Amino acid sequence: MSEKDQDDELEEVVDDENDDDDTEEDDDDKYEKFCMICRRPESVTGKMIELPNNICICDDCMRKSFDMMKNSDIDYSQMLNMPGMNMFTTGDTEQPASSQKKVKKKKKKEEKVPLVDIHNLPAPHKIKESLDDYVIGQEYAKKAMSVAVYNHYKRVATDTMDDIEIEKSNMLMIGPTGSGKTYLVRTLAKLLDVPLAITDATSLTEAGYIGDDIESVVSKLLAAADNDVEKAEQGIIFIDEIDKIAKKKNTNQRDVSGESVQQGMLKLLEGSEVEVPVGANSKNAMVPLTTVNTRNILFICGGAFPDLEDIIKERLTKQATMGFGADLKDQYDHDPNILDKVTTEDLRNFGMIPEFLGRLPIVFTLQGLDEDMLVKILKEPKNAILKQYQKLLALDEVDLEFDDESLHAIAKKAMEKETGARALRAIIEEFMLDIMYEIPKDENIGKVIITKDYIEGTGGPIIVMRGQEVPQLPHTEEA
Repeated sequence: MSEKDQDDELEEVVDDENDDDDTEEDDDDKYEKFCMICRRPESVTGKMIELPNNICICDDCMRKSFDMMKNSDIDYSQMLNMPGMNMFTTGDTEQPASSQKKVKKKKKKEEKVPLVDIHNLPAPHKIKESLDDYVIGQEYAKKAMSVAVYNHYKRVATDTMDDIEIEKSNMLMIGPTGSGKTYLVRTLAKLLDVPLAITDATSLTEAGYIGDDIESVVSKLLAAADNDVEKAEQGIIFIDEIDKIAKKKNTNQRDVSGESVQQGMLKLLEGSEVEVPVGANSKNAMVPLTTVNTRNILFICGGAFPDLEDIIKERLTKQATMGFGADLKDQYDHDPNILDKVTTEDLRNFGMIPEFLGRLPIVFTLQGLDEDMLVKILKEPKNAILKQYQKLLALDEVDLEFDDESLHAIAKKAMEKETGARALRAIIEEFMLDIMYEIPKDENIGKVIITKDYIEGTGGPIIVMRGQEVPQLPHTEEA
């Protein structure tokens, strides 16, 4: 190889190294710098003072440090001559600085791009059609959610219009356990491709008490958005078990997990800037803090609200019970759609404060699941439980079938558990365990048919070997 070729090759290597350095610098420019002392970001403190080993200190902390040293009686100039002080070097701080959580810088206002483009935002009927592929029933709930989400992201995409301030479309979902509240929200966030945080209201307490701070729900959304503040500010937060923070009745103790939490959540629901820790649930953790604006975050609250039916019945039967126009006291006792008649007054009597309800303008209910709906849930959605097992066995080249009677038997067992659609998975897991264990043993098995007798424990599944004809199941005519 000539000297000229060697020189050219050396120049290429140097150029590649320079390119790598430029890339690293560009990557660093995308992230916020945080003060090593107060943990505030550069967007809040202003320009940082940079020290060796990626240590940054804000102007305020640096000035306070010098003032403290100036007013102190200690002669800091003699500290380096003291025995043992040479063991403290700047290299000791390299690890904490390099392992900090990174937060992306907010883009300038003119560069801000909405996650959901208004031109590509699906119309409410399109959103509902997509939800229909995954969620069975709950027609009114799906329609209400579709319209609310459509209006919310129109508001986000246009950043409101002129002097007309469009209010947030926060939602409150009321429905029994297992009716599909969480599943609806998850499916919605997946369809829109926006970050989603799901949290439980039971762990929230007033600041300063054992439990999660109210701002921790925003911190979870920030984590779901990969610490991208701009992305998190357009996401969805679902707070489940919201009925657990109702006001406690007849108590003299401070209600730190009830009314106080509702009061603390008001500013989040309406829209405000909150400081949240990056990668931790507590502000006391030694992690950077960043500011998140909740103005464009969609809040969806859900809860089962047990005993709410009794409050509704009591209100409806307060009318006079005498005369020809009187209502019968027991006419609402067997009404399956009693929750549809819920009003703000009923929710206030349950223990929700009026200010909290005022920030959740869209209230709708989900119906409890009956046997026919559970059967449809088993087989109709795109990712139905039966389809999942059929796909698993198809990988072993085995067909799996469920006859109609077996599906109704599974649905009956799920109804007895009173946990809604959640019970279906547990029941099928139980009955499929032996089949999933035994099938791979014999390569000659070509088909398995699950029967009602197998579900009820009075028989077994029908096993069909490869090359055999499927036995005809007995047909019973309905009288």
